[in-house]
Amino acid sequence: MSYKEIFSYKDIVEKELERRVSEKNAPEILKKAMLYSLSAGGKRIRPCLMLEFYRCLGFEPKEILNFACAVEMIHTYSLIHDDLPCMDDDDMRRGKPSNHKVFGEDNALLAGDALLTLAFETACDIDKNIKPDRAVKAVKYIADAAGLTKMVGGQVLDLAAENKQVSIKELERIQEGKTVAMLKVNAYVACTLAGADEKTTKLYVEYCENIGRAFQIRDDILDVIGDEKNLGKPIGSDEQMNKNTYVSLLGLEKSQQLVDKLTESAILAIKSATDDNEDLCLLALKLANRDY
Repeated sequence: MSYKEIFSYKDIVEKELERRVSEKNAPEILKKAMLYSLSAGGKRIRPCLMLEFYRCLGFEPKEILNFACAVEMIHTYSLIHDDLPCMDDDDMRRGKPSNHKVFGEDNALLAGDALLTLAFETACDIDKNIKPDRAVKAVKYIADAAGLTKMVGGQVLDLAAENKQVSIKELERIQEGKTVAMLKVNAYVACTLAGADEKTTKLYVEYCENIGRAFQIRDDILDVIGDEKNLGKPIGSDEQMNKNTYVSLLGLEKSQQLVDKLTESAILAIKSATDDNEDLCLLALKLANRDY
């Protein structure tokens, strides 16, 4: 499998996401709002990572497609809610008007709620080859990553930190919740469903933690030096909202140095986890130097 083929998982993920929503006997405006954000593009890093990890562990990726789609649904719901006026108040997402600008705040809020609940319904639609006890543990990992101590808690801390000066340690805690947890969960889920041992699981998780932190720091950098056309959203919003970022605390040069250091650590971890590591190493490097 080449590096580019990691993202060939995107096709099956996107088809399954559309099917899961379209087949529901639900109000059309709700389904349209859900599909609007689900189909708005994006790298699909989370589901692609989960499926690739599972393949590297010796199993058929399609066996856990439901779990990969569940994580992407949760990620998408979080973006819809993040863009709301009561949160980050962003009008653009991935080069398109934010969900609430198209469907209204009420429908956007409900579309996010519906994606969150559909995610867990989807995760529980378990393939016959998956052991039930492992599936239950995997669902619990997803719930934890998306919940009050991780993603939701991270957003609360992020909002509370606006217009305040925080330390690097405090910023890391925010980003661990908001960004890193929903990347690490892909390793936990894949390794749990595959029955991987503790040492192997720890290395896959370490890889995700490092690329997750690097991803967020690169995001902060691109908000300063990025191209709005490539990013699909305005730059400079962090400074305008007086948000704490790695750039505001460390500066551009030191921030990129930290990205590079974290990427090296990610590569070391995945090389220790599996010999089938070339594509995941290339992915880490690609993310560290992305311009969108």
